[in-house]
Amino acid sequence: MDTLTTYPILKSFLAGSFSGTFSTILFQPLDLIKTRLQNTVNHHVSSPKYPMITTVIHIIKKDNIFGLWKGMTPSITRVIPGVGLYFSTLHWLKHTICLEEPLTPLQAVSLGIAARSLSGSLLIPITVIKTRYESGVYKYGSMREALRLIYKYEGIKGLSSGLAPTLLRDAPYSGLYLMFYTQLKQLSVKKLNSDVTTHFACGIVAGILASAITQPVDVIKTKMQLYPDKFNDTKSVFIFVHNKYGYRGFFKGIVPRMLRRTLMTTMAWTVYEQITTNLGLK
Repeated sequence: MDTLTTYPILKSFLAGSFSGTFSTILFQPLDLIKTRLQNTVNHHVSSPKYPMITTVIHIIKKDNIFGLWKGMTPSITRVIPGVGLYFSTLHWLKHTICLEEPLTPLQAVSLGIAARSLSGSLLIPITVIKTRYESGVYKYGSMREALRLIYKYEGIKGLSSGLAPTLLRDAPYSGLYLMFYTQLKQLSVKKLNSDVTTHFACGIVAGILASAITQPVDVIKTKMQLYPDKFNDTKSVFIFVHNKYGYRGFFKGIVPRMLRRTLMTTMAWTVYEQITTNLGLK
């Protein structure tokens, strides 16, 4: 306990890792469904009336109910250090730059972008493996095998495929989320009590707004990580999706992504706020 009392950055890392792990396990099926829906952009099939329900039924028929949690291992491997690194970086930046609460909108956006860019860049190989696991296109037996095969046939480029759109998605998402969240929380404190319910409600609204804005880049990221030989840059993916489906193609999978991203981020922040308060970081 002395170690936790002495090192606030370690506190933030552990609190962030714990808060992200539970929400990742709970909402993994939504991420899987999102990836499958986005992958259908490459196939010449008629669109079902209820694509989410059709996708869920197909997955369960093929892999049973546990098939909805495919990709859980790389997801957890990515989240435990990733969310922990994100929150600890936020804490470190706040105190290094000597920022005080409440943060201004510009400060919140800048902090969120900086923290997510660092964690996203370091963990991009795990993100690539996670996306391929979820797609159903690649049949890797384990993460070790995935790393070995990707490196063998695609090199470092394969392990970092989709880095640009990943950062263009995650960095703005985190910046926008933190800005919306902090501003909504400040507003709620003036009118309501600052409790868990209020924090959760602020997180839901912030997540919906940030998810909607960054959705097109998520589609581009998925394509580049699944088909690196076909799509070498963001421009080629943009042209392909636009020519084939118009602007609607950039919002494929938005419902499960919005649900998953909003609920996961909101739960992570709510749990993080409570843990850091109990650990004396507030």
